[in-house]
Formats: sequence, C-alpha cells, structure tokens
Amino acid sequence: MTSEPTYNPLPKRWKIQSPYPGHINDSLSDYNAFMRQLLYNRGITNNHAAAHFIAGTVDHSTDPFLIKDMDLAVERLHQAIVQNENIVVYGDYDADGVTSSALVKLFLDALGIQARVYIPNRYDEGYGLNDDAIRELAQEGTNLIITVDCGVRAIKEISLANELDVDVVVTDHHNPGSELPPAVAVIDPKQEGDFYPETFLAGVGLAYKLAQAYLERYPQKGVDADDWLDLVAIGTVADLAPLRGENRMLVKKGLAKIQTAPRQGVFSLAQIAGIDYRKCDASNIGFGLGPRLNAAGRLESALMAFELLTTDDPNVAGELAQKLESYNSERQDMTHEIRKEAAQRVLEADPDAVLFFAADPNFSEGVVGLAASRLTEAFYRPAIIGHRGDEVTVASCRSIPEFHITQALDACSDLLVRHGGHAAAAGFTVRNEHCDTLVDRLTAIAQEQLSEVVLEPELIIDRENILENLGGKFIPGILEDLHQLEPTGRGNPEPIFVSRDVAVRHARCVGKEGSHLKLTLQAGRNLFDGIAFRQGYWMEDMPERVDIAYRFEMNEFNGRSTLQLNIKDIKPVGLGECE
Repeated sequence: MTSEPTYNPLPKRWKIQSPYPGHINDSLSDYNAFMRQLLYNRGITNNHAAAHFIAGTVDHSTDPFLIKDMDLAVERLHQAIVQNENIVVYGDYDADGVTSSALVKLFLDALGIQARVYIPNRYDEGYGLNDDAIRELAQEGTNLIITVDCGVRAIKEISLANELDVDVVVTDHHNPGSELPPAVAVIDPKQEGDFYPETFLAGVGLAYKLAQAYLERYPQKGVDADDWLDLVAIGTVADLAPLRGENRMLVKKGLAKIQTAPRQGVFSLAQIAGIDYRKCDASNIGFGLGPRLNAAGRLESALMAFELLTTDDPNVAGELAQKLESYNSERQDMTHEIRKEAAQRVLEADPDAVLFFAADPNFSEGVVGLAASRLTEAFYRPAIIGHRGDEVTVASCRSIPEFHITQALDACSDLLVRHGGHAAAAGFTVRNEHCDTLVDRLTAIAQEQLSEVVLEPELIIDRENILENLGGKFIPGILEDLHQLEPTGRGNPEPIFVSRDVAVRHARCVGKEGSHLKLTLQAGRNLFDGIAFRQGYWMEDMPERVDIAYRFEMNEFNGRSTLQLNIKDIKPVGLGECE
C-alpha cells in the first residue's frame, strides 16, 4: 500500500442553534435554562414531551399488531410451532443482523423450538437471501424461513422459496423497492400502507416486535420479550438507528439490563474491550461492543459473534471475545490502509472529485464500507469503495446529508445485479463490464444535485458556554443535566458547545502515529483537560488562544474519573464565528 496522501482538513461550518423563544420559559418550566435550550434544540417544547423523553417513554401506542402483516406473521409462526415444522432464522452478518438472529433464536429456544440460524458468508454469498441458500435449506426440509434485517427486496429469492414449498416471513427495516416480495408476511414499517408510528426501528427492533407480538397472543410462562432488550440496545445503536421515540425507549431499557445483568457473551466482550458493564452507555456500544461484533462478519464468519451472544459458557464466551478483539485490531489496520490507497487514487485522478470511487481486487470486501465512511468523513463527499472480483464488483457507499445514495443507485438499477440501503449508506453488486458506466452515471447525478451546494461539514452547536464562569461547583449540575439526555446518538446527538478565547497552556500528540491531540486549556482561573481526536495536525502551528467546539465527558483512567473536554473542532481566536 501507499503512503498517506496529504490534504488540508476541511473547515467545519459552526452553526449555533437559535436561542429558545420566550414562551419556552413557561412550556418547559420544569427545567432550568440550560436544559430548556438543549431540549428545545431537540424539538422538545413542553413539559409533557420532555418528561417522556427523559424517562425514555413514548406517549403513543407501541402495540406490535399495529405493524402491517404482524397478525399474518404471528399466525404463520404459531402454525409452524404447533405442527413442529422446520424453522430457519435467516440473518445478516453485521451487528444488527447478528443481534436480530440471536434474539429470534433465543426466543424460539425459550418456546422449546430448535430452529436453525443461517447467516450468509459475506465473501461467498453476499448480503441477504440468495438462490443457493434457498435451495440448500429447502433440500434440508425447511418449512418456514424468518428473515431478520434482510429480505424486503429479495423478490426473486422469495419467489424461488415459494416454488420449493418454503414459506417466508420477512422482518426488515430497509427501504422497500417499488415491489414487495411474495412472502407470507412483510414486517417493515417503511412499506406503503403501514401506519405504525415508529418507522425507524432497527432490524433487531423488529425482531423484538415479532417476539413481543407472539407472546402477547400466545403467552408462555416465564418467557418475556424484554429478556432480550440488551440485544435490541446493541443492535440498534450499532446500526446507527435514530435514538428517538421507541428506539430511545428500547435502548434505555436495554442499557439498564446490560448494566445490571449482562448475558455471558456481552460480559466477556465488555471485559475484553475495557468497558465497565455497570456504566455501559450508547457510546460504549457504538465504539466498543458494536465494532467487535461487526469484525467477525467483516473478516471471517458472523457466526462467531452469534455464538458469543447465545452461549452461557464463560470459557467459550471468553475465547470468542478474544478472537473478536483480534479481528477488530486487524480490521482497523486494513481500514486505514484501504482508505489511504483509495484517497490517493481519487485525488491524483481528480482533486475536485464530487464523488469518490475506488475498487481493487486487494480491497477486502469486509471493510470497504468502513474505508468509505472514513473518506466521507475526511472529504465530505459521497464515497464508494469496492472489492473487484473476477466478474463482479461488490461495493459499499457512504454519503452526506445533501445526497441520498440509495435513490441515486435506484436511478442506476438497470446496471446493478443488486443494491439496497439507506440515505447515508448503501451497498451494491455490479458486473465489471458495467462498472465504468455506473460510476459515470452516479458522478453525473452527484454533480447535478451538488453543483450549488457548499460541500463543507456542518457542526451543530447547542449553545455557547463561557468556560471561565464554569468553576468546579457548576460542573456536577451540568453533568447531571447532560445525563438526562442519554442515551445519545444519531437523532439525539451528544450536546456540543462553543467557548471562545481559550488559552492553550500545553499540547502534545498522542495515539497511534500521533494522530490525536492532548491539551491543557485555561479559561480565567479554570483549567480543563482536553482531547481532540484526529486533530494532531494542529501541532504544526498551534495558536496560543483558540475558539473550541466540544462536549463534556468523564475520562476513566486507572480507576480515576476526571472531567475532560472532548474537542470536536478548533479554530484560531476570532475565526470560530457561528452561523
């Protein structure tokens, strides 16, 4: 691989949220001014909504039978259980798919049903249902396939299953195409005609709703769908589902379960990741547990992660967690190298490229999505990275809010073997002879849609803080207020603040290749520790005084907890103006 390409990091546009209007003082009277601003920024404008948000509850029905086709799915599953049919849970190889598969398997185990779990191999089979797997399962005598986190676009494959007398119940959260598959039931709140109030449940959330619905209609003593809420929390956060509404409620409950009674596999994985399960939060899942579960499917077989989540044996769990840790380290190195290679190729060909594309036989199919994500983060452009095989290229896409990548792929569907995804992330398979045409068309679509867009990342600021006024006596109250907003993540971001004219008393590079920055900052008489990830380049010309955008966090090290500013962006004094 090549050396790291040089480029200037893109400046971020700081956009400070508007101050809340005067009437919010009355409608959010139960909260102090600091919390009113944070709640208002998240679209919460009255005490009733705020109470639900903070408690992690919702004020509408979450009856699973409100989901279209749920009644059909439950009755077909019950028929299979009563008649002792052969059931297969067909999953996906990412953390959402693995937790979904584990949840349905454990649910059926609790009912005394010995179902088989089939998770395709990323390298041999690719994402979702495939004809060879359908034929294999049919030959084994499978009567019912329950898909989790896949299937809503598998029209051809489910048609084949029907021809082979295998029924299919689809549970999937991806965007359907113009036609639904001919399944017995399609559980996907995104489909037309589904009026369930929560359309952004992750795949594991819908697996949970299926178990919940079945147990409501056919209660089983000692079996409760909430027993698997820890899996729901892990899969939901790892899949970047928005943490609002029911997702927030499920994750909050799931985190409480992890913190008090983690299943063996989660306990072992947390230990190997250096996470105190008693303090596990959404960030720990997103940056600790989730990547390690994903690493199995990226480099080898996701069945290893599935086995970890379903075993009760401490020795087995410990061994599997160690393997996942090793895979995760290898995955990090591979991602770094592919990102470097892809960036150099694109920038050498066209420094002003509006869409990044690179494919190579040496790019691991399991990590191209992560490399694409790093490119989008660094250059604020849609990025597509692929593994080029003998006949087809399998690629992953990451995009920016201004460009819906799946809609762009839909417009090129005549060139694709298969594709699917969300607004910000997608994947596809294309025959090599069509690859250049596809890239040209996607680039043309991107140029048309982005020609008048300022392609700079936007950093949303919750409010301005005067750090010199935030002495030790104020910090506990601020941290207590911030804790009420957890779990945070997509759809409910961790609050980011701005402070101006802060003195840099000490700075040094830390981390692998000195890519991070450790700071001591002073505002008035107050000193603050700071960490700025991936901003080590500032050491070349560090200003004496800076404007900073940051969030508060507690740094856990050697058994001590200290306040730290997690710095998202730095600008020389006077340049940190907010829109």
